[in-house]
Amino acid sequence: MTSLPTLHALLIDEIKDLFYAENHLLKALPKMAKAATNRDLKAGFTGHLAETRRHVARLARALKILGLPAKGKVCHAMLGLIEEAAGAIKIKGPAAVRDAALIGAAQRVEHYEMAGYGTARAFAQALGENEVAELLQATLDEEGEANKKLTQISTTVNAEALVAGEKIFSAKKTKK
Repeated sequence: MTSLPTLHALLIDEIKDLFYAENHLLKALPKMAKAATNRDLKAGFTGHLAETRRHVARLARALKILGLPAKGKVCHAMLGLIEEAAGAIKIKGPAAVRDAALIGAAQRVEHYEMAGYGTARAFAQALGENEVAELLQATLDEEGEANKKLTQISTTVNAEALVAGEKIFSAKKTKK
């Protein structure tokens, strides 16, 4: 059991968790981009990769401000979310259905990150760590925008997945 006797210790724990999570996301996003077939989705993953590099740099800066090295702690939640994304990559069937699954996996990641950044920002604000809070807020804003972009892309992808599924269903019915 981890000992976190103060809000300051809890803030550090949260930032280290996010640092680990973002670093592991750097490895997953190129695979997700490669698996995506929708042009906008592929571009979205590629663009978010560049943003994620900035997120890692901000977290390293936050840790430095707090007098700590840029080192994370294992984030089991992100490992699970990345495993789900890997499962989406391997889906057999219409490309649009796989793209829809990739969006779902990516949005789960975004929501996890938004929760983590919002929590850490609140801790930093309570502690008067204003510079850290500003760094966390900047990333929280970007994560929210990434989620909105995924929602916009999903409108097209979901429609494509619906049509692809109906074609398969119709073809199976005609074979009977």
